[in-house]
Amino acid sequence: MIDLSEDIRSLSDFKRKTSELVDRMEESGHPIVLTVNGKAKLVVQDAAAYQKLIDALDHAEAVAGIQRGLADIKHGRTQPAHQAMAEIRKKRGIPARNKR
Repeated sequence: MIDLSEDIRSLSDFKRKTSELVDRMEESGHPIVLTVNGKAKLVVQDAAAYQKLIDALDHAEAVAGIQRGLADIKHGRTQPAHQAMAEIRKKRGIPARNKR
């Protein structure tokens, strides 16, 4: 969560106090919003907090994909794997494999 009184800084202030602000980010885990001419321009955060954010996004995308797949099954938007593979082979010009 961003603390509006502490986590929004001008780029100039960040340049002057980089070490102090990096230490604060590491302690709090909060990103800092940097402004240029009074407008938000950049967000800076420590690597551990960024990795945590990326991991959460990856998880959310995986869950969303599973939910889409379950919805497809529920609504009958599926087909047998052999049929899907035959369509892909045809579309891509891949010859069918010989059955032994």
